[in-house]
Amino acid sequence: MTTPFPFTAVVGQDDLRLALLLNAVSPSVGGVLVRGEKGTAKSTAVRALTSLLPKVAVVPGCRFSCDPASPDPGCPDGPHEGGGGGTSRPARMVELPVGASEDRLVGALDIERALAEGVKAFEPGLLAAAHRGILYVDEVNLLHDHLVDLLLDAAAMGASYVEREGVSVRHAARFLLVGTMNPEEGELRPQLLDRFGLTVEVAASREPDQRVEVVRRRLAYDDDPAGFAARWADEEAAVRQRVVAARELLPSVRLGDAALRQIAGTCAAFEVDGMRADIVMARTATALAAWAGRTDVLAEDVRQAALLALPHRRRRNPFDAPGLDEDKLDQTLEEFAGDDDPDPDGDGGGPGGGGGQPEPDEGPADDGAGAAPPEAGEGEPAPGGAGEQSPVRAAEPFRTKVLSVPGIGEGAAGRRSRARTEQGRTTGARRPEGALTKLHLAATVRAAAPHQRARGRSGRGLVVRRDDLRQATREGREGNLVLFVVDASGSMAARQRMSAVKGAVLSLLLDAYQRRDKVGLVTFRGSAAEVALPPTSSVDAAAARLESLPTGGRTPLAAGLLKAHDVLRVERLRDPARRALVVVVTDGRATGGPEPVALAGRAARLFAAEGIASVVVDCESGPVRLGLAGQLAGELGGTAVTLDELRADSIAGLVKDVQRRAA
Repeated sequence: MTTPFPFTAVVGQDDLRLALLLNAVSPSVGGVLVRGEKGTAKSTAVRALTSLLPKVAVVPGCRFSCDPASPDPGCPDGPHEGGGGGTSRPARMVELPVGASEDRLVGALDIERALAEGVKAFEPGLLAAAHRGILYVDEVNLLHDHLVDLLLDAAAMGASYVEREGVSVRHAARFLLVGTMNPEEGELRPQLLDRFGLTVEVAASREPDQRVEVVRRRLAYDDDPAGFAARWADEEAAVRQRVVAARELLPSVRLGDAALRQIAGTCAAFEVDGMRADIVMARTATALAAWAGRTDVLAEDVRQAALLALPHRRRRNPFDAPGLDEDKLDQTLEEFAGDDDPDPDGDGGGPGGGGGQPEPDEGPADDGAGAAPPEAGEGEPAPGGAGEQSPVRAAEPFRTKVLSVPGIGEGAAGRRSRARTEQGRTTGARRPEGALTKLHLAATVRAAAPHQRARGRSGRGLVVRRDDLRQATREGREGNLVLFVVDASGSMAARQRMSAVKGAVLSLLLDAYQRRDKVGLVTFRGSAAEVALPPTSSVDAAAARLESLPTGGRTPLAAGLLKAHDVLRVERLRDPARRALVVVVTDGRATGGPEPVALAGRAARLFAAEGIASVVVDCESGPVRLGLAGQLAGELGGTAVTLDELRADSIAGLVKDVQRRAA
């Protein structure tokens, strides 16, 4: 497939073209998720797909793109007579902005007319516009949860439902879902990830000659867009004709029992959840055969289908990298090869998945017990000196207690702290500011009732005016910025202790992923602090930085707190509605810089003065404890928990909670 800018210097672009073309041949494959770094022509390639799709026959005047051969009997613009004449138009690609409202996606129902006149005045949304076309979501991993829920419902049922206070509108919504994302900005919810039939990874080439060609073609397009497009018109027409031919051949393609056994055996071998992967692989292998002009599915089709359909389905937790072990794939296909496969030795191709990396040697354990042992590497002036110790692996993660920000916020929807949101339980009513989105029926009736006689009500209907309408106020949950401030000094360097600390932070990162938070990571050791990871939605990136975190040197606690304070100040300017939760992981010691204890106390009081929510994870160990982390929590205006109390099933944590409530 050609595009206005054929990016030959993008690794994985061939797989991207193939995945998009397979969906053009067989829309039932289920769409494509394109993962890759910024600037790799992801959006350009997706937008080029529409020119290759056949035209769509629609009922004239129908806002919901009903097929004249079999119109939707429940169409809001219907009923339409079946078998009637229709008009044709190009297939649409409808783009869903990340910041779209719920009404923009599913459509808006005029509640005032519904109550006063009893009519369904419905303005279709993007789901209606995308019916029988493409719904494209750029940066799909940043889409708000409530929009993701609506997309999941529509994709599962092939229809969109809009219900407001007992008034319901339904219309068909079957579309090809295509999304692009940069994994550095966060991962997708597993439910939505599974809705994409295929996935591909793209990355920019590091070959200078290929990059030169990209720049040359882009500049040529900028100088003469029409001439550049004309230069590629013949090739594009040839691809379009091949798509049409493959669509005509598709019903004749035979998927034999041997190929089905290979598909089922592969999905079982890679332990994917459910049966959707098997179905998608079968449809993809069939489309591959049709695209190649064959009527039989070969082993090479099954292999290529696995490379496109399984990488995003085999992730067992958010920190697993997508991809397949191709050696294991080849062994599985050979194991389940059968005699009725026309070419059981097909060797197909595809992107490499690679196996796991060898685990680093943890070395001998050291429990770090004892009263105030001397810090390892105390004399080192900065990170990277002779006192630095190699990174240790994190201990096994666990389910953590829920840490939340006090009060009620108004940040982005999530699952951590209480907030006023568009979703959640109804807590009251108010006059709407702008368009009415959530009607509070009882409050509206109460506002309209005293004026019925003055308005000349004579029938059974309620005379409702704009001033009577009341917007429901709802309380749900928001996502927060969870900023980790991790002590990586010599006092934390005992391998067993640091392994436990990393396991605790990793557990909190998993919790942040599930609760749709942004995360950041500040570390301090030696004589300075650094921002290991600026605030981001990519919990994977935070976990990777944590895994490679070295330790050693003094404990510049004040520098770590001041650096975290600077990060929060900048983030408030970028996203003022998102509240922060600071998680300080330390044993409470302060040894770096002049007057380290006094300076750390002054830095901590900055957080308390600004009302920033904080939790100190006390990492002190041994039979004798100094209680320094608890003192730090008091100066921060927050709470302190030990590593044991952080566990959701901790007995000590439960006892402490009971004592706190009793006090």
